Amino acid sequence: MAEDRSVAVTERDLRVATGSAARGGAPLIAHFDDSTPLVLDCEKSLAPFDIAYQTYGTLNADKTNAILICHALTADQYVASEHPITGKPGWWVTLVGPGRPIDTDRFFVICSNVIGGCMGSTGPASINPTTGKAYGLEFPVITIGDMVDAQVRLIDRLGIGQLFSVIGGSMGGMQVLEWAASHGDRVFSAVPIATAAWHSAQNIAFHEVGRQAVMADPEWRGGRYLEAGASPRNGLAVARMAAHITYLSEDALQDKFGRNLQARHSKTFSFDADFQVESYLRYQGSTFVDRFDANSYLYITRALDYFDLKTEHGGILANAFRGTKTRFCVVSFTSDWLYPTRESRAIVQALNAVAANVSFVEIESSKGHDAFLLEEAELFATITGFINSAAERHGIAPAREAT
Repeated sequence: MAEDRSVAVTERDLRVATGSAARGGAPLIAHFDDSTPLVLDCEKSLAPFDIAYQTYGTLNADKTNAILICHALTADQYVASEHPITGKPGWWVTLVGPGRPIDTDRFFVICSNVIGGCMGSTGPASINPTTGKAYGLEFPVITIGDMVDAQVRLIDRLGIGQLFSVIGGSMGGMQVLEWAASHGDRVFSAVPIATAAWHSAQNIAFHEVGRQAVMADPEWRGGRYLEAGASPRNGLAVARMAAHITYLSEDALQDKFGRNLQARHSKTFSFDADFQVESYLRYQGSTFVDRFDANSYLYITRALDYFDLKTEHGGILANAFRGTKTRFCVVSFTSDWLYPTRESRAIVQALNAVAANVSFVEIESSKGHDAFLLEEAELFATITGFINSAAERHGIAPAREAT
């Protein structure tokens, strides 16, 4: 893990982060100069670097009501506000906002773009100060641990000693587990959703297909496409299409599309998108390339592949949480085959082995892995109940009744 280098908070940092402009509008950037390099797991250093983030709500006087939301692979810091490129609502507005389970009238919510990302945090599309050109493949390989260490710098910058909660699904859930394992004294409660303590061989295989699709695109140009004014759009679109299949369940695909034809009454006997499911996947691929950097996709999927809390703690997952005082709520979904329930159970068993305070909910859903992003009443009830109980223990006032 990278060494801990705290950065002093300034009054201006707090005014900017908690001001109205930060509540979903203007982008916020935390800049860390050459004096505070981020030491990475690959034994290289990153400096200078930026972390782009958004905040929602108000930090209380005691700084005890902060919740960090960790995003999944292709998401970003716009968890509850309009995306500046797509114009779409935040990716978790079902869960985060005024009166929502993660209530921004009650909590100070922070969400940052991960290191290696492409929405303002330093990544392969950022300018390498040594060359004056985009990093490309000169950007160092990163890990989930590196992402979390960068988030620690941001939380230090905001002057927050302990987070009330760290919450995330999928890759965000891995960051939650990393926070609890490496910075447990700074996490009062943790909610890892639809995730795992290590990336399976099957998931590594899916990621490799996606990476090879990107690198096989002639416009990838050895990772130097930005210098040439090019973009490996076709390869990245195929990678997104393949990945998107893993986010859904067979039942969800069948219920939504079946074998229905797309805007035609008969098969064309060609390779056009005859079926609705084909058209849907092509649309997902084509819209993705407008908002995501191809090299970021390579780096972030690799970070997921390298994640393995069990191996990092002597082959015993329980060692990652030994002595923890964090309160956990682990959530899985019955139809999630990307991170199936058995992987959540392994986390719960490890937590039970060290007598951690943990609750576990497996939610019946036909929506697959993406269920954590969708309207799921049981998920909302689970998060609401856990947050309210933890907040009471933490001395945070209950939500005000609507008048």
